[in-house]
Amino acid sequence: MIHSLFIINGSGDVFMEKHWKTVVGKSICDYFFEAQSKCANSEDVPPVIATPHHYLINIFRNNLYFVAVLTNEIAPLFVIEFLHRIMEVFEDYFGECTETSLKDNYVIVYELLDEMLDSGLPLATETNILKELIKPPNIFRKVANLVTGDNTNISNTLPSSQLSNIPWRRMGVKYTNNEAYFDLIEEIDAIIDHNGATIMCEIQGYIDCCVKLSGMPDLTLSFVNPRLLDDVSFHPCVRLKKWESERVLSFIPPDGNFRLISYHIGSQK
Repeated sequence: MIHSLFIINGSGDVFMEKHWKTVVGKSICDYFFEAQSKCANSEDVPPVIATPHHYLINIFRNNLYFVAVLTNEIAPLFVIEFLHRIMEVFEDYFGECTETSLKDNYVIVYELLDEMLDSGLPLATETNILKELIKPPNIFRKVANLVTGDNTNISNTLPSSQLSNIPWRRMGVKYTNNEAYFDLIEEIDAIIDHNGATIMCEIQGYIDCCVKLSGMPDLTLSFVNPRLLDDVSFHPCVRLKKWESERVLSFIPPDGNFRLISYHIGSQK
């Protein structure tokens, strides 16, 4: 699948690269720079660029380009989603995903990339698993590493969630105060004529969650009119069969912040 990953800043400098299979020369990025030079805006670079022997799939976020190099044809959206997932993990670990934060945490970045991809295929992408495998950076750990000379953050024990059929949630979660927050976010695109009548209206919605519950909670979330929802995308914790049969969200949530569902409501509804 993914052979190499290049991270490029807004100035066009490749400041970080990672290879999982064969080492691909940095010159492969010349095809990307050629496509970039033809675009007026940074966001307009084609997400898929075909070269004589490789495919370049890229995303642009936080003034950074993440460029994945592949040799075989696969679903581009699969790779694009994985690249976004990498950035989300970096944001969760470092607070932000910028050139400075990545350079300040070079070792952890490479350790995370090693765990998230195995022989070019996605392996561990849930932050709950990754945080048990690789300890997040903090001041105490940095000082301890300087004193002991230990330059790794990898745990010596296997994450408990890897041994269960619920890999997105770690075992033995305990809170003094149990709480769960659900934020419903909707972006409305509408065209209204001079008389105030709506010509077209579409809604893109998300449900972002912050769940801090002890044990292994099993939650259910229902909608008044679920038939309105279209192009629905779920977090892996959602039971699809339950949704397809009853239009109810039934799930065991991850611990912490996550996006439960994204959806679209078209004007024809």
